[in-house]
Amino acid sequence: MSVASPSPIRILLVDDHALVRAALRLLIENHSGLQVVGEAANRGEALTNAAEKQPDVIVLDLHLGSGNTLDFLPELLTAAVTARVLVLTEVHDHETHQRAVELGAMGLVLKEQAADVLLRAIEKVHAGEVWLERTMVADVLNHLTRRSPAPLGSDENKIATLTAREHEIIALLGEGLKNSQIAKRLFVSETTIRHHLTSIFNKLGVHDRLQLVIYAYRHSLVAIPR
Repeated sequence: MSVASPSPIRILLVDDHALVRAALRLLIENHSGLQVVGEAANRGEALTNAAEKQPDVIVLDLHLGSGNTLDFLPELLTAAVTARVLVLTEVHDHETHQRAVELGAMGLVLKEQAADVLLRAIEKVHAGEVWLERTMVADVLNHLTRRSPAPLGSDENKIATLTAREHEIIALLGEGLKNSQIAKRLFVSETTIRHHLTSIFNKLGVHDRLQLVIYAYRHSLVAIPR
């Protein structure tokens, strides 16, 4: 009996340059397991496509003509409730990058980087991992914690439900390790790590790895990455 192929990762491209979108579509659809399901050149098209197509990953240029996509990034995530955003940009402004992450972006790729970097980033972000430099994660954690510290004891009951193994996984995640690295460290399979992460997400009320790291740092479950 034949085994069904996994569903492709469904991608929405948001960039105001038609040639860039065409090049990205060609690059992405020549890679097994990836499918472009929509394109958008402006805010209206992006929100409409996000709502209609419900993509898995949104590849988002930070600047659309005279507009800044940071202004509607939260709306985009509301329109496509399960989508993860990967920013693709030529801008080297650290504060802008940090703001994008704080608003919900799960990764960032510079346009000057090699094409295979974008493809790997799409796959990792879709898998729930974060595609960011460790220094940026540290900056975001610092900023969010200063702005909104966790109320003392507010989540004690949730944290108390975590097992020793789940605490161990959270600590390794805080070190910046990927699923495969955590699995190797703990001598288990990646599937087992994914099951543990699903359990952790449900117990703590978070939706992805970045939210988990932020939660863990704010509640002193892990040390900030350096």
